[in-house]
Amino acid sequence: MALALYIHWPFCLKKCPYCDFNSHVRDGVDVAAWQAALLADMAHEAREAAQGQTIGSIFFGGGTPSLMPPALVSALIEAAGRHWQLADDVEITLEANPSSVEAANFAALASAGVNRVSLGVQALDNETLQFLGRLHDVDEALAALDVAQRHFARVSFDLIYARPGQRADQWEAELRRALSFGTGHLSLYQLTIEPGTRFATLVREGRFAPLEDDPAADLFALTRAIAADAGLPAYETSNHARPGEESRHNLTYWRYGDYLGIGPGAHGRRGQVATVRHKKPENYLAAIARQDHGIAEARALSRPEQASEALLMGLRLAEGIEPAALAARFGLSPDQMLDAEKVAFHRNLGLLRQDGGRLAVTEAGAPLLEALLGEIVPAGLVAA
Repeated sequence: MALALYIHWPFCLKKCPYCDFNSHVRDGVDVAAWQAALLADMAHEAREAAQGQTIGSIFFGGGTPSLMPPALVSALIEAAGRHWQLADDVEITLEANPSSVEAANFAALASAGVNRVSLGVQALDNETLQFLGRLHDVDEALAALDVAQRHFARVSFDLIYARPGQRADQWEAELRRALSFGTGHLSLYQLTIEPGTRFATLVREGRFAPLEDDPAADLFALTRAIAADAGLPAYETSNHARPGEESRHNLTYWRYGDYLGIGPGAHGRRGQVATVRHKKPENYLAAIARQDHGIAEARALSRPEQASEALLMGLRLAEGIEPAALAARFGLSPDQMLDAEKVAFHRNLGLLRQDGGRLAVTEAGAPLLEALLGEIVPAGLVAA
């Protein structure tokens, strides 16, 4: 499997109240300093990663990577091509806010090598966009989507549903409208209240109440049915695509391939070593100056820990996993990987399916994924 390269740009114009990602608002950004730092961090990964490997995907995440100058994006893509062999069909994704200012850079970003864009639309009504703390309105988002579809070979956008008080008919109308724009990929996320966010504070203060579990589960099932009927089935819990338009970068994560992460807070995994960069931008720059890379921690992963991670991520995919192949990969027995009795029990309930050597979660089991994983993955493996 080809390597994936993740590049984190931590800056935003505003911190959204639901966001727990590593994003920061700063009055100014020294682009030259950040270019030097990211190039140094990438060079370190090139020295550490096995030589001669191919990069199958590059993903610019954030933060708001569409605030990056296109020349910086170009320099980073060119550097990746010097350090590794880029696949002939390399997928280069950039996350973007759908504002008119950032859409004005789409042509230059496409010229730099970006061939896939993921737009943070989040909602198709202005009242909800205000609630979510977004800086764009619906008209601006749709204009940016149109520009993106003219400049990039592949376009995805995000929507957040299961919002407070949201009814099934409201979400169905919004989702059908989203599907009508013809993108090959949609990321459809339920609103979750993450610790440490502004929304968590507002919920604690009684300012609003999250949607209850039962109606949220109904919306999850509705989402999967409508998207599948439109030709974009769920290939992962929250991601839907036409066949062939799945995010290759994210599939590398979920299939437990190796990925390299540079930039503040970026995570990576090279073989049996997990890396994490300093999160705060200033600390990251200081680390680069001190040690020529931004790594805060590099930790060897035990085989049981790797097996647990591979199971927990792989079962998010509609394609599921091959337990025997994973057991062989990590030097474990099948009984160490999965609780056979619990697997059989949940298969008989219709929550799991086994086709040949593959194990996957069914449509009925998908809303119960986290509970299922807790049942079938042995506690000793998870704790390892």
